[in-house]
Amino acid sequence: MNHPDPLVIGIAGGSGSGKTTVAEAILSRVGRDRIAFLQHDSYYKDLSGLPPVQRAEINFDHPDSLESGLLIQHIASLRDGKPVAVPVYDFSTDRRTDKTIHVEPRRVILVEGILIFVEPQLRKMFDVKIFVDTDADLRFIRRLERDLHERGRTTESVIKQYQSTVRPMHLEFVEPSKRYADVIIPEGGFNAAALDMVVARVEALLK
Repeated sequence: MNHPDPLVIGIAGGSGSGKTTVAEAILSRVGRDRIAFLQHDSYYKDLSGLPPVQRAEINFDHPDSLESGLLIQHIASLRDGKPVAVPVYDFSTDRRTDKTIHVEPRRVILVEGILIFVEPQLRKMFDVKIFVDTDADLRFIRRLERDLHERGRTTESVIKQYQSTVRPMHLEFVEPSKRYADVIIPEGGFNAAALDMVVARVEALLK
C-alpha cells in the first residue's frame, strides 16, 4: 500500500435499515478496487458445538453473539497493510463454514453492522461513523423478506425472533448507539441526496 493511513468508515443501523444498500452505493461509486469491505455478520460465533436446544436460545442481536475482537484485529491488520481471511457464516445452520474470504488492504476500509458502534474499542477505530435511520415497520418488512428468501427461516420464526430479541436489543443497544454517529442518513439507500454527500466526502478525503 502506498497510503499509510487508510480511511476507516463504519455503517451502522437497525436490522433491515438499509445499511447494505448504503455500503453497496459507496462501493460501486467510489470503486470496489479502492475499498476493503467487512461485514460484522461474518463474525458471528460458531455454534456447531452446542446442542440444537441451546442453539435455539442464542440471542443473535446481542453484542456477545459476535466475535468483535476478531473484527478489531482484522481492521487493525488492514490498516497496517496486511490482508485478512474473513470467516464465512452459514445462517441456515448457525455455524462458520470452512471457507474464508481473502480481503486485501485498500485506501478505504468499510465496515457494516448493526452493533459496530456499541463496542467502545471497535467504535474508536472508525474515522467516519454513519448511522442509517429507518422506521421500524420498514425494517421489519425487509428483515422478514430477507430471512425467508436468504436464510431459510419461516414467517413464524422471524416474527418470534423479532419480538423476543430483535426489537428489545434494538432499543437497548442499536438505537442508543446512534448518538456516536458523525452522519445520520434517514431512509437508508433511498436517500439520494445523503448518499451523494457521503460519496463526495469519501472521494474528497481520498484525494
